[in-house]
Amino acid sequence: MPLPVRVAALAAGALVLAACGSGAEEQQAAAPAPAQPALSVTEPLVTTYEGGLHVLDGTTLEVAADIPLSGFNRVNPAGDDRHVIVSTSDGFQVLDAAAATLTDVTFPGAEPGHVVRHAGRTVLFTDGTGQVRVIDPATFGTGAPSVAEYTTPQPHHGVAVELANGELVTTLGNEEERPGIVVLDVQRQEIARNEDCPGVHGEATAEGEAVVIGCETGALVYRDGTITKITSPTPYGRIGNQAGSDASPITLGDYKQDPDAELERPTVVSLIDTTDASLRLVDLGTSYTFRSLARGPQGEGLVLGTDGHIHVIDPVAGAVTRTIPVLEPWQEPIEWQQPRPSIFVRGGTAYVSDPAANAVHAVDLAAGAVTATGTLPATPNELSGVVAAH
Repeated sequence: MPLPVRVAALAAGALVLAACGSGAEEQQAAAPAPAQPALSVTEPLVTTYEGGLHVLDGTTLEVAADIPLSGFNRVNPAGDDRHVIVSTSDGFQVLDAAAATLTDVTFPGAEPGHVVRHAGRTVLFTDGTGQVRVIDPATFGTGAPSVAEYTTPQPHHGVAVELANGELVTTLGNEEERPGIVVLDVQRQEIARNEDCPGVHGEATAEGEAVVIGCETGALVYRDGTITKITSPTPYGRIGNQAGSDASPITLGDYKQDPDAELERPTVVSLIDTTDASLRLVDLGTSYTFRSLARGPQGEGLVLGTDGHIHVIDPVAGAVTRTIPVLEPWQEPIEWQQPRPSIFVRGGTAYVSDPAANAVHAVDLAAGAVTATGTLPATPNELSGVVAAH
């Protein structure tokens, strides 16, 4: 989706990226790495608000810094223990969350989209250009990260993931349609393709490096060199947002069934078993949104419902095993950019934003209880934090 945000100023020391190409060329730092700022924020969290970013201490939930940044911004883990990727209309910008400082490292391009962490790599997909940037997250703090680039044949709202063996799984599409995915080898030569996936969107990886990509008619699974289509049990069964876990071969996804709805508020989630290419639906009895899906430390599914509870799902049994009360009941806004509760999981703690109360809550998943609450000076929208690549 286009992001109507302020163009971030590119500082004089900004990272200069190579032009787009059809191959992958490694970008190396031209100068010695600058000294990293001292760690000052413990296990940082980052929330966006209209006009900026709040960096929070992950243990106390106190606001460590308020960083002005106008417009609608988005945040994702960068793949290490101190950085977060911020999406602006100018592209991606690296936030040193541990030092609570926006860095000069930017990855320019119109309509920055998905950020994927897998196999020790962080992959940025820029919708407006079709650029795919594969980055070693250990180099974010150098001032000139190590980057390999690939450009899709046509720009589109897409996603890409690089596997441990160097294969690249990326979506196919243009401004009019997004029909499927292609798999490229290390030399970026095509080795597999499937175009039976209308409206392709989103990505999740499961145990064993199985990659699941959502469709309006089910999903595609790439595993062990083969792409398999899983057809939805309803004529229209859109899976667009997913959460995977290295501890489970089953991915958790949303599931929408009404192609004509202005805003469908789904109550059913999807579970895709990548070992046998099967799909199971679980009815939560409450609706949820695209910011509601997460995974726990044991691979359990977590869904933040509009009833204010975290619904814990056993992916093998395909059932909700318990619920954890966190918020008052809420309703999803019509506009997707508007604030709504969001869940972010790190270790055994789930962090939940509470726009109605201008707060963030920490939830001990094992105990099933809220253990801390931090009050914010502005209404939180997106919520993320530092998480090492997996």
